Amino acid sequence: MSDALSQLDDAALAKLAVRDDHAFEALVNRHAAGVHRLAANTVGSGAADDVVQEVFIAVHKGLKGFRGEAQFSTWLHRITLNACYKALQARQNIPFEDVLEPPAPHSPVRSSEQADIRDRLAAALQSLPQEQREAVTLREISGLDYAEIAAVTGAELGTVKSRINRGRAALREWLTQAGLKP
Repeated sequence: MSDALSQLDDAALAKLAVRDDHAFEALVNRHAAGVHRLAANTVGSGAADDVVQEVFIAVHKGLKGFRGEAQFSTWLHRITLNACYKALQARQNIPFEDVLEPPAPHSPVRSSEQADIRDRLAAALQSLPQEQREAVTLREISGLDYAEIAAVTGAELGTVKSRINRGRAALREWLTQAGLKP
């Protein structure tokens, strides 16, 4: 990414990306990791690459219509979630072992323990209602603040806070019953 493009904020870069492939590439480079992380935690790591590709195709097609009334990242998260739901509908079954990316293993025993925890956490996330899972994932995985989550989901701020609180409580209970200390 050139220095000039890297200095631009997302809104300016998005305007420029309508007609400049280098600006679009800069947007992709800036946001691809976050989109992939959200996709991997929603549809599984095996399907995340396909979702990321669909997201950036949709972004490229939709840039002309992006008016900048919302933050680019909010618009991008909504596109990502829509692509994730489309992939989930096409697949119907999510293998729990693919939901979370494992950290680099340090030992075979630790790797096995991490895989077990990852499987349990994935199952716990899947047990949540969609609205709670979406809110918790956007908060804990994507790192969005409550106002950004409200903008992405179209829910009121209080509703977002409630969904996250209920989702966290349900995750804590599920994980405790599964023998883990959250």
